[in-house]
Amino acid sequence: MKTGHSEHADMLAGPGVSSSLVAPFRRCLLGVDRASMYVIYTAMAVMVVLVSAQVLCRYLLSESIDWADEGSRLAFVWAIFLAIPHGLKQGVHVGIDALTNRLPPAWQERLARVMLLVSGVLMVVVCYQAVLVSIDTWEELMPTLPVSASVFYVPVMISCGHALLHLLFMAWQGTQIWREQDNEEELS
Repeated sequence: MKTGHSEHADMLAGPGVSSSLVAPFRRCLLGVDRASMYVIYTAMAVMVVLVSAQVLCRYLLSESIDWADEGSRLAFVWAIFLAIPHGLKQGVHVGIDALTNRLPPAWQERLARVMLLVSGVLMVVVCYQAVLVSIDTWEELMPTLPVSASVFYVPVMISCGHALLHLLFMAWQGTQIWREQDNEEELS
C-alpha cells in the first residue's frame, strides 16, 4: 500500500525512472550499511583492545606498546568516518533550522532535497581531495607502524561514497524515507 509520500516521490522521480528501482537501490544501500557497521564494530573493538592493553602494559608491566597510540588513533578515525553516513541516514547530524522551520512543509521538503544534492556535490569534492592527499602521502610511513600514512584518508573516501549514496537516495525519495520504511517494517 502506497502512502501519499510514496506517490509524491514517484511523481518527483519523473517519467523515465521506475519506482521498481527504489527497492533494489534500497537493498543495496542497506547491504553497504550492514558491511559498514561490521567494520565500525571491528574498529571499535581494536581501539578498545589496544587502549586496554596499553594501560595494562604501562601500569602492570612498566612497559609500553610503541604502536598502540597510533593503532588506536587509526581505528578511531575509521570508526568515526564510517559512522557519518549512518548519522545522515537517521537525520542526527547538526543543523540550524530556525528559518526553515517557518516555511510551509512542502517548501521545507524541497529545500531539504536541494541541500541534499548540494551536500552530495560536497561529498564528491571531499572524496576527490582525499584521493589527491592520499596519493601525495602514499610514500610516507607512520612513525611506529610500517603502514602508509594514507590509510587515514581511506575511511574519508569510503565515508564520502557511502554518504553520497544516502544523500542521493534521500534527495530522490524524500527526507523521511528511512523513517517511513522503518515504521512500515515495524508494522508488518
